[in-house]
Amino acid sequence: MGPFFSIYLFIYHVFVFIQTKQSSYNVACKITYQCTSDPYVKFKIAGKEVFRSKTIHKNLNPVWDERVSLLVESLRDPLYVKVFDYDFGLQDDFMGSAYLYLESLEHQRTLDVTLDLKDPQYPEHNLGSLDLAVTLSPKEGDARDATMLLRRNWKRSIFFFCLFCGWLFLSIHIFYLCWCFFFFVSMLVCKCVFKCIWLQCQSMRLSDVHRKAQLWRGIVSISLIEGRGLQPMDTNGFSDPYVKFRMGHQKYKSKTIPKTLNPQWREQFDFNMYEEQGGYVDITVWDKDAGKKDDFLGRATIDLSLLSKEHTHKLDLPLEEGEGVLVLLVTLTASAAVSISDLSVNMLDDPHERHQIMQRYNLWRSLHNLKDVGVVQVKVIRAEGLMAADVTGKSDPFCVVELSNDRLQTHTVYKNLNPEWNKVFTFNVKDIHSVLEVTVYDEDRDRSADFLGKVAIPLLNIQNGERKAYALKSKELTGPTKGVIFLEIDVIFNAVKAGLRTLIPIEQKYIEEEPRVSKQLLLQNFNRVRRCIMFLINAGCYINSCFEWDSPQRSICAFVLFVVVVWNFEFYMIPLALLLPLAWNYILITSGKDTRQDQVVEDLLEDEDEDFDKDDKDSERKGFMNKLYAIQDVCISVQNALDEVASYGERIKNTFNWTVPFLSWLAIVALGVATIIIYFIPLRYIVLAWGVNKFTKKLRDPYTIDNNELLDFLSRVPSDVQVVGKDRLSPHSMVFTHFV
Repeated sequence: MGPFFSIYLFIYHVFVFIQTKQSSYNVACKITYQCTSDPYVKFKIAGKEVFRSKTIHKNLNPVWDERVSLLVESLRDPLYVKVFDYDFGLQDDFMGSAYLYLESLEHQRTLDVTLDLKDPQYPEHNLGSLDLAVTLSPKEGDARDATMLLRRNWKRSIFFFCLFCGWLFLSIHIFYLCWCFFFFVSMLVCKCVFKCIWLQCQSMRLSDVHRKAQLWRGIVSISLIEGRGLQPMDTNGFSDPYVKFRMGHQKYKSKTIPKTLNPQWREQFDFNMYEEQGGYVDITVWDKDAGKKDDFLGRATIDLSLLSKEHTHKLDLPLEEGEGVLVLLVTLTASAAVSISDLSVNMLDDPHERHQIMQRYNLWRSLHNLKDVGVVQVKVIRAEGLMAADVTGKSDPFCVVELSNDRLQTHTVYKNLNPEWNKVFTFNVKDIHSVLEVTVYDEDRDRSADFLGKVAIPLLNIQNGERKAYALKSKELTGPTKGVIFLEIDVIFNAVKAGLRTLIPIEQKYIEEEPRVSKQLLLQNFNRVRRCIMFLINAGCYINSCFEWDSPQRSICAFVLFVVVVWNFEFYMIPLALLLPLAWNYILITSGKDTRQDQVVEDLLEDEDEDFDKDDKDSERKGFMNKLYAIQDVCISVQNALDEVASYGERIKNTFNWTVPFLSWLAIVALGVATIIIYFIPLRYIVLAWGVNKFTKKLRDPYTIDNNELLDFLSRVPSDVQVVGKDRLSPHSMVFTHFV
């Protein structure tokens, strides 16, 4: 227990103000040929980097004017200061280092310190100097001092209590057993109290470790969308571009898009922002060359201090020293503390703010700023029972909230399967039909984040002010995964603006996954199309059964309805007829008798249930063969359907192209007769005569074969495939072959 408390007995705040650095001309010329440098400073304590300054470009006498507060656990560890020269795409050059011994500083007093920079390999060389203003002060209000004092008091109390009990034992032999029992009970009580104090100190230690892990002030989320008009570097007139991002010591590299000058990346990168005022993101574009050095295409820089936080910015960055433009989405999210007390009060919890927002989106302001449809507030409370993504059986979860192209995220809760974020997000609603997506990831320092679960909530399905537990689902949202997330969502919008926005093209989503070939998805889509076609076929069969008089009562009712509707038809009856199924389905839904949506879900998940029948090798082999046959059937069905559609389209074209002159003349006669009939006879009478003929055909001739005259005509017209096949055996080609 001794080493545990010794860590927290000496904790100090070290306030460092980096002022200027002066370097000699000759040294700078050794580093860069332009006799200049891009210096920055690193601070290390006990071998761990605790701060890194900004980079001053092209300056041998830089002025940083930066302030930083560092936590020091022991004054015996010196502050190690190293200066580097920043180089694009290369290893940074070492410019000197020095030690600042904290034991020599005075408490609560600001001292101007000048550090002479040296090279450990060549200590006799002078590499310049670094001016610092340093203030050393003990950390105030630390509960650990009280804990240590309490522990010492308990030790002293236990010691005197033991002496007192021993004196009583030697003095009063009559009460020996009573005092021994009392001594044993007292020791148990002291042990329990001491254990509680120790657990409290340990909890404080874990909280402090978590705070040290959250050194950054915010998160910079960069979505690399596309490039336009890049410079061609290959002999084929194209390039194989990829992009490198660098923010401080954090680096990312995008995928390579081959043979294009307008690449589409659609990738996401997250940076930790250490500076409260912002910082710079350096971007370089390269052309990938196999077997030799990659070609440089250009660079760009993002000044984060010019961007507002908690908002997604679309940037079109022209490339310097090159050609073209990069399109990015940049979002700055402030890092939040774990405790609820550190969170700012959200606007919808304030009655005055909520009333103002309600007034802004009331019906009287429906024609003001039509693009501002509404506002949505999302409270990400906590998650429970998440999947363990690390080898330690824990995860480092953080949550990403997306609405269209707006993307914000919470802080990371380390080593926890039941994290609490207590984060509030607010988005402007541009389309009320958008879907709010909440995704939970596991943070990995060395690679991309691991997916833990996702929920998708349409804005129109949200119940305001209700805290609900949503079960996390897979990436495709087809099946559940482990864990639930607790959300509280409020949506306030203007119904008139939302309705007008529905008639405007939907906003394109920039971040989207590339489509992949999936046999399961192919079967599912084929079944969806087949269900739609079967619905139309069944409806046609039902109507045809009325013509066939399979049920006399139904045919008589259909005939009377047909005659009445055609005789009294007006154009207003068309939208009225469409209102009838809407009203009927609404009545079914309100009465709870509509089960068609459940049937659709069962049909969509029908194929997934078949994958679980894998008890032994025979069943696995059988399942594989069934899938193979199913894919073959799908391919054949799609092939035949495409052939039918293409054939009828080509036959209509060939009818007007005089491919078969006899059929074209026949079409002229039929169209001419139809023109004369429609000109002299009202359309109402023509349709009525056609319907009476269809209804009475079966009664007049029970053995007649039903047909469609138009389809019968088109079946005689050859398609392009049939025309080409007949041309291959033309008499001219046969004569030419015989002559040769």
